[in-house]
Amino acid sequence: MKIIVDAMGGDHAPQAIVQGALDAAKTQGVKILLVGRTEEILKAVENCGEKTLPAGVEIRDAKEVIEMSDDPAIAFKVKKDSSMTVGLELVRDGAGDAFVSAGSTGALLAGATLVVKRIRGIRRAAMAPQVPCYGGKMVLCDCGANAECTPEYLLQFAYLSSYYARRVMHLENPRVGLLNIGAEEEKGDALRHGAYVLLKAAGEEGRINFIGNIEANDAIMGGTDIVVADGFSGNVLLKGVEGAGKFLGSSLKELFLSGTRTKLAALMIQKEFGAFKKILDPNEVGGTPFLGISKPVIKAHGASNAHAIMNAVRQATDFAQSGFIADVEEHIEYMKVAASSDPA
Repeated sequence: MKIIVDAMGGDHAPQAIVQGALDAAKTQGVKILLVGRTEEILKAVENCGEKTLPAGVEIRDAKEVIEMSDDPAIAFKVKKDSSMTVGLELVRDGAGDAFVSAGSTGALLAGATLVVKRIRGIRRAAMAPQVPCYGGKMVLCDCGANAECTPEYLLQFAYLSSYYARRVMHLENPRVGLLNIGAEEEKGDALRHGAYVLLKAAGEEGRINFIGNIEANDAIMGGTDIVVADGFSGNVLLKGVEGAGKFLGSSLKELFLSGTRTKLAALMIQKEFGAFKKILDPNEVGGTPFLGISKPVIKAHGASNAHAIMNAVRQATDFAQSGFIADVEEHIEYMKVAASSDPA
């Protein structure tokens, strides 16, 4: 298994990226192809305490870097020798099994769509992070790639995330909920109404486990395994969960440090509190796959540290080995909606 890593993408590139990639090569037994400016990568390798490239680690030179300020729609076209563009071309051409980047989300999505291409029949690629909820994690699809959607997009998101949950998270029959302002069937706008009809039909055919509409608070309390949403609503939910997690973590820290009695209590539950913080730490997840792209492309968050990149490589490996893409290709006919039957 060889994972291609964009060494120049992210807030802490290339040092954190290289460190995480080297850690992944050492602990996970995968081969790594680092893409970027060779001199800077080698300097980062040296800073990691390695005099030469470790066995199983290679470098592919790319002189340019796509910055966060670049226009994401055309950045990969303008900067054809960027680490992101070259990395996408490499995974497209089979030089590696998956591609990981902490660079610009918009540029990576545009590049993945136009360079690597979507799976034939998929209308839009979607981002599907694993979000912490009561009792474990849920898949949120989409979380920001598609602000405007049709009912057919949401139907495809439901299928994509169901196959992902089964193959990668090993959930036998994942529950699919449609994010809405109420649980009742008649709730929501035209998009939600149209999507509900399609999802309900797919559920009755036994192709997905559709449980109906779900509100954000019930989803966070573990009411579903998958939340299907347009990218705008999904991103609002994701940021709400992230903000609530930070608020709760900071509030608990202040509480435990407020006096001698609470400090003693903190010492008594230090192990348990550390495990709780780990659940809310995005670095533990590593990244988000672009579901619907014909080859595995993983978006690590821009502020990724070395630990996050190591986990993103692990996630890329799991995704590449899962059989997810083959599942989608095999069942793509069920995921299409004839224009005349689309409720939108």
